[in-house]
Parts: sequence; structure tokens; C-alpha cells
Amino acid sequence: MTASIVVSRADFADPALATFLQDHLDDMETTSPPESRHALDLAGLQQPHVRLWTAKDAGVIVGTVALATLEPSHDELKSMRTDPLRRGQGIGALLLEAALADARSRGVQRVSLETGSMNFFAPARRLYERAGFRPCPPFGHYTDDPNSAYFTLDLS
Repeated sequence: MTASIVVSRADFADPALATFLQDHLDDMETTSPPESRHALDLAGLQQPHVRLWTAKDAGVIVGTVALATLEPSHDELKSMRTDPLRRGQGIGALLLEAALADARSRGVQRVSLETGSMNFFAPARRLYERAGFRPCPPFGHYTDDPNSAYFTLDLS
């Protein structure tokens, strides 16, 4: 149930955000080899070309999503995470919808993403495919990696 979830731009002064994002990095450490980890840390998410949102339920962060500009008409989806205790409740879909609405409002024509190819990431891949993302070759700075899956969505 997402009726009580509020999605808004992230408050980097909130210490709970730093904890939530560190938990994301810790998840990646246990599921992906070092050369296949591409999650941004707190400093990376505060760069001017990155926009980060949180999903909160009763003031508690239950999810995050970010968009990073790759080029004027192409953004990359980053830092998509739902609290493990809240997965399967539609929070990821709500965050994805908010990020894509933002991209469309700014005239972005394509959103791409990298995620893991392992079973741990299967629910995320299904979410992206349901939203219309299709497999694509590596983009930006990425290279072929058996631990990664690449997707893109044409917004034009």
C-alpha cells in the first residue's frame, strides 16, 4: 500500500538519509563483486547533475531513487532502493514513476540504468521491464560485464 507514501526531493541534512544510503552500499557489497558495483555514495548523490528523491511513510525513509544527467537529453536512473522490509508494496514503482515524471518535465528523451544480473536483482529488473525499459548495450562509461544488466526507456 502506497497511499501514505510521500515522495519528495531528498534532504541531505537528514541523518536517516545517510544511513539508508549506506545500507544500499552495504547491500551491493554482499551481492556484487567490487568491479561491478556502480552505486553512488552520499557525496556522489550531492553532485549538481544528480537529483535524489526519498519515499517516506510517516516520516520514515522507505525508498530512494535518483537521476543523473549523462547528456542533455539522457539521464541515468541511480540509487533505486526500497527498505527490504517494505519490498513488494509498490514503493519502487511509485519512486520510478516520480523520477520518470521529473525526466519528462525536463524534456529528457531517454532514461537508462545499470542493475545487477544476479537473482537478487530479479525483482528490480521485472519492475523496470513493466515500466517499459528494454535491455540495451552498455552506455556511458559502462562496459560489458556479466554481473550487470543494462536497460533503457525512450521517453520521446
